[in-house]
Amino acid sequence: MSRTVILAAAISLALTACSGKESTPVSATPPAPAASQPADASTNPLLSASTLPFQAPPFDKIQDSDFLPAFKQGMALHLAEVRKIADNPEPATFDNTIEALERSGETLDRVSRIFFGLVQADTNDARQKIQEEVAPLLAAHQDEINLDPKLFARVKTLYDQRQSLGLDAVQTHLLERDYLAFVRAGAQLSDTDKDSLRKLNVEETTLSTQFHTRLVAATAAAAVVVDDRARLAGLDEGAIAAAAEDAKARKLDGKYLLALQNTTQQPELVSLSDRALRTEVLNASETRAEKGDAHDTRQTIQRLAQLRAQKARLLGFENYAAYSLGDQMAKTPAMALKLLTDTVPAATAKARGELAEIQKVIDAQKGGFKATAADWDFYAEQVRKAKFDLDETQIKPYFELDNVLKNGVFYAATQLYGITFKERRDIPTYHADMKVYEVFDKDGSSLALFYTDYFKRDSKSGGAWMDAFVEQDGLTGTKPVVYNVCNFTKPAPGQPALLSWDDVTTLFHEFGHALHGMFSNVKYPSIAGTSTSRDFVEFPSQFNEHWALDPKVFANYAKHYKTGEPMPQPLVDKIVKARTFNQGYATTEYLAAALLDLSWHTLKADAPLQDVDTFEAASLKRFKVDLPQVPPRYRTSYFDHIWGGGYSAGYYAYFWAEVLDHDAFQWFKENGGLTPENGQIFRDKVLSRGNSVELAQLYRDFRGKDPSVEPLLENRGLK
Repeated sequence: MSRTVILAAAISLALTACSGKESTPVSATPPAPAASQPADASTNPLLSASTLPFQAPPFDKIQDSDFLPAFKQGMALHLAEVRKIADNPEPATFDNTIEALERSGETLDRVSRIFFGLVQADTNDARQKIQEEVAPLLAAHQDEINLDPKLFARVKTLYDQRQSLGLDAVQTHLLERDYLAFVRAGAQLSDTDKDSLRKLNVEETTLSTQFHTRLVAATAAAAVVVDDRARLAGLDEGAIAAAAEDAKARKLDGKYLLALQNTTQQPELVSLSDRALRTEVLNASETRAEKGDAHDTRQTIQRLAQLRAQKARLLGFENYAAYSLGDQMAKTPAMALKLLTDTVPAATAKARGELAEIQKVIDAQKGGFKATAADWDFYAEQVRKAKFDLDETQIKPYFELDNVLKNGVFYAATQLYGITFKERRDIPTYHADMKVYEVFDKDGSSLALFYTDYFKRDSKSGGAWMDAFVEQDGLTGTKPVVYNVCNFTKPAPGQPALLSWDDVTTLFHEFGHALHGMFSNVKYPSIAGTSTSRDFVEFPSQFNEHWALDPKVFANYAKHYKTGEPMPQPLVDKIVKARTFNQGYATTEYLAAALLDLSWHTLKADAPLQDVDTFEAASLKRFKVDLPQVPPRYRTSYFDHIWGGGYSAGYYAYFWAEVLDHDAFQWFKENGGLTPENGQIFRDKVLSRGNSVELAQLYRDFRGKDPSVEPLLENRGLK
């Protein structure tokens, strides 16, 4: 059910999370197209496959006015294809039903991937208006397919006969997934309940779109403006220059702008010595979407939580989390909650110990105050300097972005998998900051295209992510076109882009997702690449982070941007020793957010609308993660992952996948580490398989056993 499944992912994005060659960007401000505008394939570049290498999007030709007509044409074509399958007078077969569905919806898939990629990374007023109009149309379109009784009857016939059809293991797995997807989408409901479900789906899509649009605006509006340069004491010159450039871009000449990232804590809090400004920045972050204005998200959240619970009840589940986790590795909310709550005591105990060390520093300096959340990063950095003699400003000059990418991220991939990279300057992009690379396999053949978009801007959603403009498709031979998006601070003109250690690991993380997409070697596109469960999809990305500290890889990229000298070994040793520093805080803030997510999504359908702030406080207290100095990584009102990003009841997945990634890395350590032989095994057994095998079995086939949580606890310093 390829295009239907992919469309669901596209809708999730609709609801949501390096200086390069100058290219012609998509027009920033064209008017939204009229609904009656015809979709002409001869003039609309979205209505036919791109003639560029790898069918890369022709961003130099696409206008915003092309999208809505292309969406409508794509939906019409897709529906006609699906109705032809449903109305086929021939008996159902795998080829004329399941594989036919895999081949359907090509135009809609292409339009969706390009549009929602742009909305996430480079939105504007016109695109937001299109998104608001098209999101409910897409939800209704998907329901039209999922709730078609004739189509479901064909799928069910095959499902009931699956043991006698002579299917191979992958085909059987795909058929079983498709049947389950139809059932979970409501195919077995009565006509009356189907009508109710349609209404709930459209409302959910509309509200989630509204949430994301409001949050993007709220985050931009909440940036802190600083008039006096002296208040920025503690920031390095590069960060101050970048703040001045950001202010200038908003016509605030002579001022400084501290833009917000998507998380609660902000990077500047590590360095700002002005305590009042630190408090102002954190308050702006925590209340960005709670101003009582047009950007306030809380009323939207109240209804979203309620209608998701109602949808789950309609589909026969106790709550939305039970519905959402039914096709994940965790299977039940109880399993996800157990993993999280079992970790709470060790994490919070470690966090309280870290707080005591922070308070000692404050008291020794005769600060005269108790540490707050706004003080944590600033004084934790001082504790780190004292304990490990490690200063973030010491290490950033060794992590210049382009060098980390090419001589770190790419180098590790070459060492493990034999792939190589060549920049393409002839492929158009949607923004001038981007770069494009062609990826070659170890036999010299072209494998994929890879785009990078690394600098934050007001038009970009917060966070970092990977996605694909073109998915690997074994039916057509289509090769993947994947991209990574991050929100690193763009340096002032002429200055280097220097990364923090967290930024370095983010670069490796997102490229792990990219490898998962590039190496896909699956016949059916709906189960190719990263089309896996949420609690598995983060496994390859988190696993790839381990190579950032591999001695061979690290020595190849950790070089001073001015002198080219390698990082001195004593400084390297300090980074290694400090790996588990502040992990009590990091784990607790994550657990708080993940438990908040599950708390919201285990509400029952008859529960009244919840006051957001009251519900959040009560949930944190119930799960014993209500440390005032350790706020959740995301508070409810700006938790884009769960209200707009497709991770509803799924934020636990990062921790679940972390169990897999540390256990898998333990296998590498036991078998010789960074070697081409090990890389090939991981590629063959994990990265190339997509979702073509039941995922728990896929992991067992690689590891030889179920994963152990012990390596994770040891890596985080919790044991």
